Amino acid sequence: MPGAGAPAEPPAPRTGRRRRPEPETTPGDDAGPVTPAGSGPPGDDRVPHDRDEPDHRRDGDDATALVAADVLPGAPRRRRRAEPAGPLEKALAVVGPRVDTVRRRLGILDSEQRAALTPEERRTRRRTQVRWSLIGTAASVVLLPLLVLGIGWLVFPIPTTDEAVQNQIATVSYADGGQLARLVPEQGNRIKVGMDAIPPHVREAVLAAEDRSFYSNPGFDITGILRAALNQVLGGAGGGSTITQQYVKNTLVGNDATYWRKYKELIVSLKVSGQKSKDEILNDYLNAIYFGRGAYGIESASLAYYGKPAAQLTPSEGALLAGIIQSPSNWDPENSREKAESRWNFVLDGMAQQGWISRADRQAAVFPETIPAENTSRSSSLTDERGHVLNAVRSELGSLGISEQAFAQGGLQVTTTIDPQRQQQLTDAVRARMEGQPEVLRSGAVAIDPRTGGIVGYYGGANGAGLDYAQVMKQPGSTFKPFAVLAGLLEDPPVGLGTQFDGSERPGLRNADGANCPRCDLKQAMTISNNVVFTKLAGEVGPQKVADAARLAGITAPLENPDARLPLGNKEVTPVQLASAYATIAAGGVWHAPHLVSRVVDSDGRVLYEYSPGEGEQRFPEQVARNVSEAMMDVVSNDDLTLPGGQQAAAKTGTVQSRFEGQNNDAWFAGFTPELATSVWVGTDRNDPIQDATGAPISGKDLPGSMWQEFMASAVRSTEVVDFPTFRALGDEPSELAPNEPTATPTPAPTSSSAPPSPTPEPQEQAPPPPVQEAPPPEPTSTPEQTVDPLFGSDGDSRPGEDAGRDGEPTFG
Repeated sequence: MPGAGAPAEPPAPRTGRRRRPEPETTPGDDAGPVTPAGSGPPGDDRVPHDRDEPDHRRDGDDATALVAADVLPGAPRRRRRAEPAGPLEKALAVVGPRVDTVRRRLGILDSEQRAALTPEERRTRRRTQVRWSLIGTAASVVLLPLLVLGIGWLVFPIPTTDEAVQNQIATVSYADGGQLARLVPEQGNRIKVGMDAIPPHVREAVLAAEDRSFYSNPGFDITGILRAALNQVLGGAGGGSTITQQYVKNTLVGNDATYWRKYKELIVSLKVSGQKSKDEILNDYLNAIYFGRGAYGIESASLAYYGKPAAQLTPSEGALLAGIIQSPSNWDPENSREKAESRWNFVLDGMAQQGWISRADRQAAVFPETIPAENTSRSSSLTDERGHVLNAVRSELGSLGISEQAFAQGGLQVTTTIDPQRQQQLTDAVRARMEGQPEVLRSGAVAIDPRTGGIVGYYGGANGAGLDYAQVMKQPGSTFKPFAVLAGLLEDPPVGLGTQFDGSERPGLRNADGANCPRCDLKQAMTISNNVVFTKLAGEVGPQKVADAARLAGITAPLENPDARLPLGNKEVTPVQLASAYATIAAGGVWHAPHLVSRVVDSDGRVLYEYSPGEGEQRFPEQVARNVSEAMMDVVSNDDLTLPGGQQAAAKTGTVQSRFEGQNNDAWFAGFTPELATSVWVGTDRNDPIQDATGAPISGKDLPGSMWQEFMASAVRSTEVVDFPTFRALGDEPSELAPNEPTATPTPAPTSSSAPPSPTPEPQEQAPPPPVQEAPPPEPTSTPEQTVDPLFGSDGDSRPGEDAGRDGEPTFG
């Protein structure tokens, strides 16, 4: 220590150490500076704890001086370490010094230490940090991918092609979760062949379409993988994969657009490339890839598209098959010939560029014709009526953007709206009534929940691999008459149900037996299905407005060039469309899209689609819908088809007459309660006359009506009776009398076929009473009305509408 009275020399600074401040002296004190407690040799900046101080410094004058120094103004004060209060503090007290030691050995400085560095020390330190950062980054770039690849190599096995295809099972469920079908690819749809059974030009066509560098690349395209990752970040799609990656993706690991799938695809592609030759990979690929039409592999695809084995394929035929691999549902020539032809040209051009075919052969190539696609439900083993449900689900998935390939290979779990109880009831009702009937008869039936638009029952025929009769386009007969009533009620002012017409037959337009009505209102005419009344109504409001009203309700058929016979059903619709339109009326004018699919989940549990009905779409007012229902309310009782428990139902028959006198070609019955709308059709494949087992012609109230009644009765028995909303008439109120029931006081016939007679204005007060006039006599039914009839010109010549019946006669029912 410096001597007393001599000024203390400042200690020399040490590199990398912080210099402690010099002790201050007290004015007037000639004893020299006071050394703070814990001072060491010059240049030592460590501050030891009390326990490190020598014992002699705690006694005598030195100890007194140290205590005095602590209280000197401006002198550094020695902090006393507080004892840890709790377990956490005690743990920190133990760990803290060790952390400080590690930081010191790693050269990590705190802010005060960094501030004490010289400029040269800072530059040296920065160069060291940059050097180690570069070394660490390089090690990460090299070692981390190797580590990731190594882990993937150990974790991901290579499934066999057979196992992979069999594991791509789609499950279709009822609304309650019960299994309706499992889509398991059968061996009949996947025929494995050796490479020698696949012509070289077919293999080259596939390479031209999918991977022209297949035999030279390592099995994966890192550029394509990075491009796919970038596209996914940017919201795009695609990325360009090799044949090996396509084989792995579509067959072994799945086709999900995720980074995890890409990682797995890369690992498995490397393993496949290391274990199999290029020819083996290509052969496996061609035996496993999906070509659409339910065909897995090139052999099954050749049979599905051309009806011959792959060994007989021409270069043009092979090019077409190669072109549709990426999107079978979109590029099948039966679905889109234009897209298929564009893709076919792309493949042939690629083959010519690679020298696999000559320019002359390329120029001479002709687009090949394919055979019609068969029903692919055989891949589900459903040959009963459930096969039609499965095919309808498949079609609806396509409209939702879920391809046939994804459905066939993606392991999807599809939940439908089909109620298993309603489905069984509908199937039993049709089977029971069709048993013992002529074999030529066919039937289709659809039941829809008006509150959601969900199809709860679907019957397309007994043969699940045949034609779906729930989707056939047929003339609906008089089941279209409610849409004429709807059009009239939407007029301003509305044409009410009480509006009366002369429904007498006239040349070229007749009614069914028992349906004549010289004078009746719209509800009475609906009950007996009078044709003349509704053609006059269509003429009054306009045929196009009748077509528009049908579209509002849910009919999606074209209905082009409508005429006044449209209410008689001279335009074709399907049972699904008719049930949907009636469901809209049952729901108070609220339209819900008819649908079978309620939810789709992929193999990883991600929800791809979920139906959200919301509030529906109000197509026309509730009061209008209730008036249409009221017009149809007496049909079931008139045809002896009432439901149990007093359940009300609105319904309509439909019968389409044949070209043969006294015969019919199609028969319909459609109707609804507030909770269920159902349509039933009976006919034949060739529009032949339909007769029952006794040889009697079938009309709407016969077989279709009995099927409808049996199904609806079963449904009603399992639920409580639900009433329709209170009826409030728009326009004239309908009569409470039965059709053709005589009244106490005869009422004169209307003077116009297109509108009811205008009421006579009441006389004003003070005015003399008008002269009494005799009421005009009722108009004879055989005399045409004076105004021009919508179906006839002024000369009375018939003007039948398009397809308005066979042999010039109208459709009726």
